Amino acid sequence: MAKPDLSDDAKIAEYRAELRTVGRNQRLAGFALVVLGAIAVWSASFAGAAGPAVQWAGYAGLAFGWALMLAAIFLRTRYHRRRMAEMD
Repeated sequence: MAKPDLSDDAKIAEYRAELRTVGRNQRLAGFALVVLGAIAVWSASFAGAAGPAVQWAGYAGLAFGWALMLAAIFLRTRYHRRRMAEMD
């Protein structure tokens, strides 16, 4: 993998756009799970007898969503480090 050419502003913007694509699916899925989990936790008080199950499902969604978002950050950081390393 070649080191990116960061000689001018256009090439820096191009590299940033490339970095945004790394782990994008994981980030979006994680964000969606966090939002749905928060909604589930908030609405658990309106669920009646199913309230505890909805609340636990919401907490599980929050936990898994944040795990996905952290995994995407890890993937992007690892990709950036590999790109910035000098390859001979």
